[in-house]
Amino acid sequence: MPLLIFLTIFVGAPLIELYLLIEVGSVIGALPTIALSLFTAALGGWLVRMQGFAVLFRAQAAMAANEIPAIELVEGALLLLVGLALLLPGFVTDAVGFLLLIPPLRRWVIVRWLKSRGTLTPARGQRVEPESRADRIIEGDYRRED
Repeated sequence: MPLLIFLTIFVGAPLIELYLLIEVGSVIGALPTIALSLFTAALGGWLVRMQGFAVLFRAQAAMAANEIPAIELVEGALLLLVGLALLLPGFVTDAVGFLLLIPPLRRWVIVRWLKSRGTLTPARGQRVEPESRADRIIEGDYRRED
């Protein structure tokens, strides 16, 4: 099964991208298609940079508050993949990349992925949506033994 997914991504996706580039090029011309591809790469790179700084500042604020910035780390890794997708020429990867630049959608994808892996589980019937700082507080007791 993983081999089939690998082949679909690395063989099917470039073929779809190539087909769409040829179709768009035949409608608006070759140079405008190239210019559009370069524009989306530049705009996407700038947007990823801005959102990357925002995630970095949130992670630093979480660490300053003695919290673990787990969601922010996963979000930073996803932004790295989004940046790669936006730098690749093609309209499908650009569309997916720009969709994942929407912070609520990106957070929803991360939470769903973590839940599907069993990494993120609700505590005592509570909803797990990391939308506020209160959702990231873990209560517990400890005892120091010297």
